[in-house]
Amino acid sequence: MNEQRNFILAIVLTAVILLGWQFLMPSHPPTSPGPQHTAQAPNATAPSATTPGATGPAPSAPQAPGGAPTPTVSSAEARAEAIAATPRVTINTPSLHGSISLLGGRLDDLALVRYHETPNAKSPDITLLSPATGPGAYYAEFGWVPGEAKLPVPAPDSRWTAGGGELTPDHPVTLTWDNGQGLRFSRTYAVDDNYMFTITQKVENTGGTPVTLFPYGLVARWGTPATQSTYILHEGPLGVLDGTLKETKYKTLHEDDHTIQEKSTGGWIGFTDKYWLTALVPDQSMPIQARMSWHPVDNTDHYQTDWLGQAMAVDPGKTIETSSHFFAGAKELSKLDAYSAKYNIPRFDLAIDFGWFYFLTKPFFYFLRFIHSHVANFGIAILIFTVVIKGAFFPIANKSYKAMSKMKRLQPEVQKLQERFGDDKARLNQELMALYKREKANPVSGCLPILIQIPVFFALYKVLYVTIEMRQAPFFGWIKDLSAPDPTTVFNLFGLIPWDPPLFLHIGAWPLLMGITMYLQQKLNPQPTDPMQAKMFTFLPVIFTFMLAKFPAGLVIYWAWSNLLSILQQWLIMKRSAKA
Repeated sequence: MNEQRNFILAIVLTAVILLGWQFLMPSHPPTSPGPQHTAQAPNATAPSATTPGATGPAPSAPQAPGGAPTPTVSSAEARAEAIAATPRVTINTPSLHGSISLLGGRLDDLALVRYHETPNAKSPDITLLSPATGPGAYYAEFGWVPGEAKLPVPAPDSRWTAGGGELTPDHPVTLTWDNGQGLRFSRTYAVDDNYMFTITQKVENTGGTPVTLFPYGLVARWGTPATQSTYILHEGPLGVLDGTLKETKYKTLHEDDHTIQEKSTGGWIGFTDKYWLTALVPDQSMPIQARMSWHPVDNTDHYQTDWLGQAMAVDPGKTIETSSHFFAGAKELSKLDAYSAKYNIPRFDLAIDFGWFYFLTKPFFYFLRFIHSHVANFGIAILIFTVVIKGAFFPIANKSYKAMSKMKRLQPEVQKLQERFGDDKARLNQELMALYKREKANPVSGCLPILIQIPVFFALYKVLYVTIEMRQAPFFGWIKDLSAPDPTTVFNLFGLIPWDPPLFLHIGAWPLLMGITMYLQQKLNPQPTDPMQAKMFTFLPVIFTFMLAKFPAGLVIYWAWSNLLSILQQWLIMKRSAKA
């Protein structure tokens, strides 16, 4: 029966897509999604730069040098020692705490006050930036590339002088450095209540010779960070340059010439993790040369994103000034959108990997957040969201369920035709089509409720998987994190037996409920008369239960609740049809 084959094909297609999605997603989410490094930043030498048009290469942002060999103590202790080894200016805001090193004037110590490694509020804060001389070196640097050979400019080992006080949203901090040859450099750091730094650089020429300087900003990252083993989430260098999103994986930079360069006017560039972002935002009116690069130093990977601005001449007795921004924090969509509007940063929301269904994912997230603002629980918000989605698709689903109800009433007639013309497939199909036409039945309309859920399913999956608002968001009972799989499993009686089954046997309570609701919904549909097809339908809920067990709990809750609403809707329609 061609119609029945089409129906089964739709089911199989859904299963294949979900299997592929399951294959592409990581086997289990990390407990601490912050940047993780195991390598130590070795020493490197910054390349020289020359004046454009002169013999030799054009100026470029310098490669950031790293630090000393890895200390023989724990990472936390080594990082603390590296911070204590240099004089610093404290950073203290409602969202961030850390410090700026006066050696090099680097922003290299930053932690997120509002985010922790585990759902326990007493667990350590998420560490974002770390010094070059400690483990997991990850830092931002700003400065000038000289247009003239041998012109002293601030270097990574230059000792800056601070104006006093700690850096807070109400108190910017200015660092100064004098090259001893008539140039006085100043760098002012300002920060808001959230995650955006403003860096204002000035150069005063008190000498008798004009000089040319090129402003730059860079983010250096030593050691390849642990990333999600999936193709559905980008982690690594990225940016929007000349209005286009540019993304590259860490391993991609190891190939070819190890460098990706783009010219742009304004834009932004940096590194993204699943939930965290560092982004350099130059003056949006300035033409820049942006770069993503990798090179190995003493068997350690060094990654860098940077921008180099246009030449700026400073005559004797004159001062030049340039300002840029640096984002370092959590990828909260509302803040990214606000910064995009405030500073005219192009497509800053693309730092969140919303995927192919961007046109659905972002509105879905905003709608879920709106519901959450009224119910204060993202799990409840998902349940309400499901009801709204069901309501939006009600006309299509209602028509499909009515068609399925009619098909179920025609099952006895279909069986009679199969018994009568079972050996003549052509005649059987002809008689079936005549029956469907006479009764105005559509055997493939039952596919629609399943097919229309696929983009919604994937878009909601993205919302749960990539948005930080879902990270560690609890539901009720044992669900402490809607973005992680259900932690229970039926194979140890949901924790009553002291045994941790293998990963493939982790079938939690919610995936089990989802499988049961899928089975019940299936029983309300017309059953295939072919025995093999009937067996295949019977096993589908089992297959889906195992597949969805590793998906985020919030998504499984959505699917189970959606099935339950569909059962109720379908049962009411069938009951009304039976009375008609």
